[in-house]
Amino acid sequence: MAESAKTVPQGAKQHKTAGPYSPVLEISCSKIIVISGQVAVDFDGNMIGDDIETQTIYTLENCKRNLETANCSLADVFKVNIYMVDLDDWNKMNKIYTQILPEPRPVRTAIQAKLLPGVLIEIEMWAAKK
Repeated sequence: MAESAKTVPQGAKQHKTAGPYSPVLEISCSKIIVISGQVAVDFDGNMIGDDIETQTIYTLENCKRNLETANCSLADVFKVNIYMVDLDDWNKMNKIYTQILPEPRPVRTAIQAKLLPGVLIEIEMWAAKK
C-alpha cells in the first residue's frame, strides 16, 4: 500500500461527542482530485433505495467509483461534504460511513439541505494523490 498523503498532526484532538472524522489533517500531495456531489443513482438514472442506509452505501460506492477513475481510493480522501435531507438520520448514516471510510478519516462537514426529489443524501469528496 502506498504511503498516505494525509496525516493527523500530533496533538490533534476533538471533543468526545465528535463523529467519525478527523479534527484536522495535514496533506502532502502532488495532485488534488475533486468529485462532484454524488447521490444514490445508477448509470441509467434510477434512484437506488428509499432509506438513508441504502442510499449512503450506494452514494459512497459512486464516490469510490469516481475516485478510481483518477487512480485514487477512499483512503486518499481528505475532505468530505455531506448534505442530508434529515439530520435525524445522522446516526444511521454515521454507522455506514464508519464501516466504509478508512482511518484516518477525512475532515468533514455535514448539513441539512433540501435535495432533489427522492434523494436523502449527497456526498462530495476531495482526495490527494501523493
